[in-house]
Amino acid sequence: MKKSTVEALQAGGLVPADVEAIVRGALAEDLGPDLVDVTSLATIPMDQVDMAEVVARADGVVAGLAVAAAVFELAHELTSTAAFELPATDRTVEVVVEARDGARVARGDVLATVTGPTRSLLTAERTALNLLSRMSGVATHTRAWADELAGTKAMVLDTRKTTPGLRTLEKYAVRAGGGTNKRMGLYDVAMIKDNHKLAAGGIAPAYHRVRQMFPQVPIQVEVTTTAEAVEAVEAGANFLLCDNMDPAQLREVVAAVGDRAELEATGGLTLDRAAEYAATGVDYLSVGALTHSSPILDIALDLRPRD
Repeated sequence: MKKSTVEALQAGGLVPADVEAIVRGALAEDLGPDLVDVTSLATIPMDQVDMAEVVARADGVVAGLAVAAAVFELAHELTSTAAFELPATDRTVEVVVEARDGARVARGDVLATVTGPTRSLLTAERTALNLLSRMSGVATHTRAWADELAGTKAMVLDTRKTTPGLRTLEKYAVRAGGGTNKRMGLYDVAMIKDNHKLAAGGIAPAYHRVRQMFPQVPIQVEVTTTAEAVEAVEAGANFLLCDNMDPAQLREVVAAVGDRAELEATGGLTLDRAAEYAATGVDYLSVGALTHSSPILDIALDLRPRD
């Protein structure tokens, strides 16, 4: 990847090596063991160079432009085999980003231009669009929730209900859309859920065992009643996940817990009731649908007509 792409990924909080691994895996899925795009190889002259535009086909919020740039650059690198050999002067792909991650875009907007060997551009096309459209769809969905919660203290959180292998990209897209990341995995925040409580013999024993073994790790406790919320706080918890509670139940928990813990509402939340849940006084609304059910944002790659 080019230095500019690496810097753009880092600026967004992404680890370039992680993005490269994702992209290489996705390209390998498309190109097979011999790294060949049979259609482009057969139909496009070796020395042909073109410019293409990455274009929004629908209104939304864009996310993942640096990731798309990485795809074009790495695809060109991977396919520079004997079959794709190009004159030395043409061995580059240039990506110029025309939009900003997190920005609202409209149908027809040019998000980036890509110039380089035509074989490389078309080989990268679907992988770049798959990732960019997916990330932009997550960002667009998240922005709708963030807009609905504007003016309240509540923030929208994501969950671990992500596409396997794409968690870092999808959680980046949540941030780009105005949401907040909860935990990246099982390692950075302890989440004591119903099965943990049953296996450990209750909220307090589970909480104390985690705190003893991992004293520096934040702990969140899932509760389903006001009594459980009070029990968890008295055990030492300062972050509660209120699971499948209606607004009336949430108001009870807020009144009982006060400022002793941060409160997160989760389970069955819908955009049309987001403001109602936020008005209960909770700090967060976690929405698994941000990453497991967001439709893509339709984005295309259009070659510019040749002179």
